[in-house]
This record gives sequence, structure tokens and C-alpha cells, in this order.
Amino acid sequence: MKEKRKLTPAVLFERFCYGCGDFGCNIIYTAMSAFLLFYYTDYAGVSAAAVGTIMLISRVFDGVSDIIMGTIVDRTRSKYGKARVWMLRMCVPFALAGILLFSVPTSLGSTAKLVYVFITYNLVSTVVYTAINVPYSSLNALMTQDPYERSVLSIFRNLLATAGTLLINLVTLPMVEFFGDNAAAWTKTFAVLDVLAVVAFLLTFIGTKERVHAVSELNGETEKISFADGIKALFANKYWIMMTCVLAFFFLYYAINGGATVYYAKDILGDKNLVSTINGIYNAVQIAAMFFIAGMVKKYGKRNVFSCGLILTTIGMLVLEFGGGSMPVILVSSLIRGVGNACGGATMWAMVSDTIDYGEWKTGIRTEGLVNSACSFGYKIGNGIGSALLGLIIEVSGYVGEAATQSSSALLAIRLCYTWIPIAIFEICFVILRFYHLDTEFAGILKDLRDRAEKAAH
Repeated sequence: MKEKRKLTPAVLFERFCYGCGDFGCNIIYTAMSAFLLFYYTDYAGVSAAAVGTIMLISRVFDGVSDIIMGTIVDRTRSKYGKARVWMLRMCVPFALAGILLFSVPTSLGSTAKLVYVFITYNLVSTVVYTAINVPYSSLNALMTQDPYERSVLSIFRNLLATAGTLLINLVTLPMVEFFGDNAAAWTKTFAVLDVLAVVAFLLTFIGTKERVHAVSELNGETEKISFADGIKALFANKYWIMMTCVLAFFFLYYAINGGATVYYAKDILGDKNLVSTINGIYNAVQIAAMFFIAGMVKKYGKRNVFSCGLILTTIGMLVLEFGGGSMPVILVSSLIRGVGNACGGATMWAMVSDTIDYGEWKTGIRTEGLVNSACSFGYKIGNGIGSALLGLIIEVSGYVGEAATQSSSALLAIRLCYTWIPIAIFEICFVILRFYHLDTEFAGILKDLRDRAEKAAH
């Protein structure tokens, strides 16, 4: 591990390039969360319950691939480092797989469509997304050990991720309508959007630098940590366990709420195009709020800022649920939720990076890839459960995609998925975070690691 260093003189550019990686990831992630189920049910003619089951089963494969990829990252040795090189290797496969995801042949029978969905969904989530997102998530901890700089990097990551989300939410449906508002229009839309993902990943590769190394590397030890020892070290890391649980629940919320938004806009508020309004305001406010989060993190700590965000997001959702669907209510709700989500998005990835240093301090083993892949496994399981739960609830409620008016049970199910399940999830996350005290312990841990590094260097 090297002495703590600030980022390069071109600090703003490097931070921006780092954030571009999540911009690229979110082009597909947001599309999968917000529109994929809608595309399957209303354009490709696939059963919501069947798709939800496929998504849940696929998350098991996805979780296994995350762990494998984390181990690969930890063992990667290239002139470009451990993580950056994967941005270069996987950007084009990522784009091609995203196009295939929204290209279900409508001429196929029901069973054949499900087979296609299973194959392409796993190609995207289990293989290419994992192969680029796990290394990207590891990059923060490899760029710097300065806790404030990590927070700033996390803020830039969330800024650009939100920009990607905003882009997808604003342009997807208008682009689909422009290209003909049919199944083929979705393919054309993502053929265009995925080019932006490739550019974003190349910027991350070109504009960032890995600086942090383990104490063992400074001591001349190059032996590879066994998978068993890495897993053992993970479960000795209490803060990693907490953050994995929080991420799993938080992304369960993203899947349920994000996937239900288009249904909520179409069937509760009466206009599916309000998705762009709701998410547009919400994401724009989230981006603006990011510029003020760094100061809050420095003063109050990551955990407290994250917890405050959970409270604000809950309030924003209740405003929309009980305030009706008027434009002023949508505006107020989206404003509050945007600030709340900025608090969580700006802190959670930096908190994961901090658990890497805690784990090395406690066990002597530093595994950026395995820590992030195991967290990824947790949040993808949460996302898969959320997607499956959304599909199951929508199907059981009697929702009919082509119906002009939905039944009362279907409307209740949409409200449940959009508002009430997410609020319950926030309360669970809030309780878990009460036991997270790494913010106050981190300075002492980092000092101890530096002392070890100095001894290893001599």
C-alpha cells in the first residue's frame, strides 16, 4: 500500500473520467430496471411472471459470476493495472449484448421467446455487465486511500450514473416512438444509446490511474491469495457484511420502485409519459444535490448522510402517494426524493471502499475485487428478488398490458410496489446503518496501515 496521495493535477478530469464508468453501466442497468419488464410485457408479448422468475434464477448465476470476476480482478496483472484494463476489454461486448437484450424476435412462440429472454438476460447480467462492473467498482479503492477523495470520487460516480439514468428515463420512450413505437423500435433505440456506453468506458480507461497497492506487495510478496482465504477474510469483516446487506436491500428498492414507475405513471397518474417528468426532475435534482454532499460528508460522516437520505426519500414517496397526481405534487415529491437519493448514492460506494481497508487492517488480506464482487453479488440478488417480486405481484394482481383500465387489485399492486415496499426497505437499511461505526474508526485504521507499509518498505 502506498502513502495516501491526492489525485493527479488534472483532478477534475480524472474524477469525471472515473464517473463516466457508471454512466456507461447505467445505460443498460437503468434500462433493465425501468423498462425491460415493460418492454417484455407490452411489446414482446412475454409473461411478466415468467420473466420475473427468469430474472430471479439468473441472479444466482450472476452472483456466482461476480465472485469469479472478483477473483479474476485480484489476480489480474497488466501494464494498465488490475481494474482499468477491463474497461477496454469489455466495452464493445457490453454494447452488443445490450442491443440483443431489447431484440426479442416477435415471430417466435411463447416458449422460444422465454428461451431467448433467458439467454440474452444472462449474457448481459451474468457475463458482460459483471465483467465490466466488478472491476469498475474496485477502481475507487485502487485510485486513492484518502477517505475524502474517495467520497468525492463516489460523488462523481453517482453524478455521472444519475446522468446516465436521467438520459435513459428522458429519451427512451420518445426514441421508441420516433423509431415506430414497436418491438423493433426498442432495438434501434439501444443500438444508438449503447454507442455512448462504449465512449464512456473508454474515457474511464484513458483518464484514471491505479495507485494503491497492498502491504504484501510492498514487502515483495506476490503470491496469490487463495479463494478460501479471501472468503474467510470477507466474513471476518463486519462492516463489509453490513454494507452488503444494505446494498442488497437498496437495490431491491431500485428494482421494485424503478420497474413500477412506468406502471404507476400509466395506470395511477394516467399518462405513461409522466415517467420522463417524474424521473427527469428527480434525477436532475439528484445531480444538483451532489455538489453539496461532499461538505456534508466531511462534517457529518458517510453513514449519517446516507441515513438522512433514507428519511428524505421516504418523505418524498409519501408526498406523492397521499398528495395526488397533480404536477405541483409530482414536483415536490421528486425534489425531496432527488436530494434523498443523492445522499445514498454519493456515500455507499465510498463506504464499500472503506471496508477494504478495514478488512486488510483486521486480516492482513487486501482483496478489492473480491470485496466489490461479493457486494455486487449481494445487490444483484436484491435486484433479482425485486424484479421477480415486481413481476409476480403484477401478474397475480390481474394486470393486463393491453387493457385501457386496470382492475382495482392491479392498481393496488402497483401502489404497493412503487411506494410501500420501498418504504419498508428503507427502514431496514436505516436500522443496519446504526451499527456501522467505521467513519469514526477509519483514521486510526489508516494510520496503522501506513505504519505497516513503512515497515514493509524498509
